[in-house]
Amino acid sequence: MCGVGSTVAGRDPCFKPSPQGYDADVRGMDRREFLLAGASAGAALVLPGCGGGPDRRTSTNFGGGSGYDGPPIELSFWNGFTGGDGPSMLAMIDDFGKKQKNVKVKMVTARWEDFYQKVPAAVSSGQGPDVAIMHVDQMATNAAHDAILPLDDLVSELGLQESDFAPEVWRAGEFQGRRYGVPLDMHPLALYSNVAVLEDAGLDPKQPPQNREEYEAALEELKGKGIKGSWVTPFFFTGGLQFMSLLWQFGGELTNADGTRATWNSDAGVEAMEWMRSLIKKGYSATNVGQDADNIAFKNGESAFMWNGAWGIADYGSTVGFKFQTSPLPQIGSERAAWSNSHNFVIPRPSHDDRNRLQAAKVFIDFITQSPKWAESGMIPARKTAREAEAFKKLEPQTQIARQIPDIHFQVAVPGLSDVRESTLDQALAQAVNGEKTVKDALDDSVKRANDLLARNREAYSA
Repeated sequence: MCGVGSTVAGRDPCFKPSPQGYDADVRGMDRREFLLAGASAGAALVLPGCGGGPDRRTSTNFGGGSGYDGPPIELSFWNGFTGGDGPSMLAMIDDFGKKQKNVKVKMVTARWEDFYQKVPAAVSSGQGPDVAIMHVDQMATNAAHDAILPLDDLVSELGLQESDFAPEVWRAGEFQGRRYGVPLDMHPLALYSNVAVLEDAGLDPKQPPQNREEYEAALEELKGKGIKGSWVTPFFFTGGLQFMSLLWQFGGELTNADGTRATWNSDAGVEAMEWMRSLIKKGYSATNVGQDADNIAFKNGESAFMWNGAWGIADYGSTVGFKFQTSPLPQIGSERAAWSNSHNFVIPRPSHDDRNRLQAAKVFIDFITQSPKWAESGMIPARKTAREAEAFKKLEPQTQIARQIPDIHFQVAVPGLSDVRESTLDQALAQAVNGEKTVKDALDDSVKRANDLLARNREAYSA
């Protein structure tokens, strides 16, 4: 659910400081440059289409086969990898260039919030990139706008199928029976442990809590030592991610099967949010936690546990003198579950068909998704060949988080759902966690508003 919501450095995988030192061919764009790049297409995305007319193509000529046999070509590659993930991608692009000497890749980066606003506009004006990265929860919206192409032919030509990936992330890339993304990674929520805090409290950091009983017992032990062990934040990062994980653990769902109605006010949703509130009531969490205060407290030794995404590996790993460990989320409810998002490769709708360009993009996607180097950014590769590489197996924080791949959940592919969530569930989270409303009232009110917005979206996107 990136590109919408929090923009706190080190917390949100959609927002990291811009890297320096990109050369003229592989570089980052500053905010002004990126906004100007899409200015000719208009400032905002207009429902229901991109402005260039619906494409709705059923097949695309990606050139056949798994190689590139055309003349020298340069691909434009847009993404939001503006932080520590940028150098990892650049290294992979360099590896690709050594193998495919007649395909040059120019990487252009921008903050995700700018990226998602301007890519559809650039596409509608014929100025879009050849290949791009999108979060899987943004793809349905862009597919509905005809901003990206279906990739069924691409994956067929490469021989890719569900068994080549983690099943959940593969299925998440489909919308209305078509495939729109090739998964690069997964970045699920996980449990991080502050080694020093646990050792000082007499707890073994190598034995992280695995269930509700163990987690609450550890928090009670920490409370006895004057430590509020697990801070609950009223903000989407990471309170919203924690709530969604717990909702699934208690057997609930964000929406009904087709995403037409919000259902997070179910008994499971109430139980999940009440458990979060209980951590505050029992003194295991500070009250009125500010944005990013939980993350700062974790790194400063004021708390022991942090529910954070896989991007935390890069954040904590670059913090001098900080020792942490990762593990799957404890099972608080009746099921194991963890929220996750995923970066997917997409092909923006081109202004005209270019077999060579599409073929080169296909070969680039195939190469990058197989590289284990992406895991160095903290992400968990989606493709099995990358996760089975020895280089990945040596990365202990990543491999620990990867243990919960069978438990990860993604939201259903519904256009505009992330925007609906931001203006409804995120508000309910803040109201419930801070005690401004009862949990039940906060969730019920937010679901009523969400269902009104979802109904409007269905009319707008079907127009």
